[in-house]
Amino acid sequence: MDTAPAERPDPGARVEARGLSRCFGEHRALACVDLDIDAGEAFGLLGANGAGKTTFIRLVTGYLLPSAGDVCVDGFSSARESREVQARIGFAPESARLYPELGVRRYLRFAGGIRGLAGSALEQAVAGALARFELEDVAKRPIGNLSKGFQQRVSLAQAFLHRPRLLIVDEPTSGLDPLQQADVRETIASLRGHCTVLLCTHDLGEARQLTQRAAVLSRGRLVACAPTAELLAQGDPLSLFRDRPAVGA
Repeated sequence: MDTAPAERPDPGARVEARGLSRCFGEHRALACVDLDIDAGEAFGLLGANGAGKTTFIRLVTGYLLPSAGDVCVDGFSSARESREVQARIGFAPESARLYPELGVRRYLRFAGGIRGLAGSALEQAVAGALARFELEDVAKRPIGNLSKGFQQRVSLAQAFLHRPRLLIVDEPTSGLDPLQQADVRETIASLRGHCTVLLCTHDLGEARQLTQRAAVLSRGRLVACAPTAELLAQGDPLSLFRDRPAVGA
């Protein structure tokens, strides 16, 4: 029986974190984070390496369980209702986790099958992803033979294949040359309005170009949250990455 992504009345998922914390032994990677991401918003999560961005993402996806607090996607708890949450999420990690020996089209079929797509619905989703992410000319080529920029497009294509309500993108242009960065950023920008986008980055220019609102993490604490243009308008944007008081402290 064919299954297709359900139609939705709004452009994406809402994300709500309340008192969200995660400890690894005595190290607190995330500390009492309260954060709302609106449905359909392009939202940036900023911070230096080790600030807690990846931990936050792993808690949203249900890959990690919180030490305290909770995070919900469309009202479903990532900790207690992970299946409902994961059905709503597409994730493109910093290091694309692909199968280098598979051709692009074959890999997307595989990814769509895991997401529950089958038959004509699967073929339509794959064809749509190949067109949207400009992969038609390399559809038969093994992923391992593609440039890193094209591999990142394949990663984005698999993440968007099932039309998720929430698309999480982690450091999408890390290690790419300037032309590849421009291509990938243009691709991500084209997804605005089709889902909620959560962009995890330490590239301030990328955040300025791709997000409407952003939060800054520092040593696991939420230290700022505002419209991106306003957040980055201060004289020294790099001060956002230096130690600051937590929001509400």
